[in-house]
Amino acid sequence: MLQINKEITIQDWELTESFTRAQGPGGQNVNKVSTAVELRFEAAKSPNLSAYVKMRLKKLAGRKWTLEGALILRVEETRSQARNREIARNRLKALIIESTMKPKRRVPTRPTFGSQKRRLASKIQRSTVKSLRGKVKDDE
Repeated sequence: MLQINKEITIQDWELTESFTRAQGPGGQNVNKVSTAVELRFEAAKSPNLSAYVKMRLKKLAGRKWTLEGALILRVEETRSQARNREIARNRLKALIIESTMKPKRRVPTRPTFGSQKRRLASKIQRSTVKSLRGKVKDDE
């Protein structure tokens, strides 16, 4: 069981862990020990998440979200399987916590008068420099 916050608790049946060989350095150990962790969370089937949280989680997860509605996190940062499991669970927890928060609404602003003037002045200067790079005409 994974406790996210006071309201959200993830049951063990919702999580599936599989272990594979990790890439990268590790010497002979890398060929023998399966230290990489692939944590699969059945988010769409989870009764503990609201529809809003599931929608936000899907948006935040991006490519980690499968067509079946599962969230897959792969961790192979350390050479320790236990540490990789801990990192994967912490990432899942952070992702779910982030999905519970409502994003701040962006208030569109207009550029200031001074910034508009500076932009136009730099464009004029740049066009002058570029026009001076042209071929020189011979007036004979």
